[in-house]
Amino acid sequence: MTTNLNPYISFRDNAKEAMSFYQSVFGGELTQSTFAEFHASEDPVESDKIMHSALKTDNGLLLMAADTPNSMEYSPGNNISVSLSGDDEAELRGYWDGLADGGTVTVPMEKAPWGDIFGMLTDKFGI
Repeated sequence: MTTNLNPYISFRDNAKEAMSFYQSVFGGELTQSTFAEFHASEDPVESDKIMHSALKTDNGLLLMAADTPNSMEYSPGNNISVSLSGDDEAELRGYWDGLADGGTVTVPMEKAPWGDIFGMLTDKFGI
């Protein structure tokens, strides 16, 4: 297996919902484990929080996420970006449309001066 750089997104209480949304956009197999399953928190409020989640698609995409425990600092929105690149414009536009649903487009997806199609958005989870 080659070395890959995989985005890992931290959420506070909605990793399960967010990863289900990403699965609806990208497809693939979603696995999720809770803090209770790993006996990773003594706080019963955190038992159903996601300790680790991974979304693997047939075409090689991998996205991972977890809920941040209440005892840890959480600063959403400014600590991660996810870049999606490739040569299949139709595939990229399909993902773009899914991620833009409920989100905010900051740069519309169009041909960039350097030749590739490019766009920027913030999805409905602040990513």
